[in-house]
Amino acid sequence: MNFRITRHAEDEMARRGIPHHLIKSVLEEPQQIVPAFGGRKVYQSQIDFGRGKIYLVRVIVDDRMRPPTVITLYRTTRVAKYWRPET
Repeated sequence: MNFRITRHAEDEMARRGIPHHLIKSVLEEPQQIVPAFGGRKVYQSQIDFGRGKIYLVRVIVDDRMRPPTVITLYRTTRVAKYWRPET
């Protein structure tokens, strides 16, 4: 699927040190997609950034737009807060 990345999201990738290839990976094969505020969705995956440190990379997408648009993104160590158990 083709995604558009907003300028804000590009700035956040640079500021937070998240490589473009990781964002592409999360968008193409997310481990989870969960609902977010305002009808948006969060594509998220747990990724090892080295030295065994696992981060949850969360990419907020508005897929009602064409093409689907990445609004913002971030990584966090608080995996348990955002990860949804399989149901």
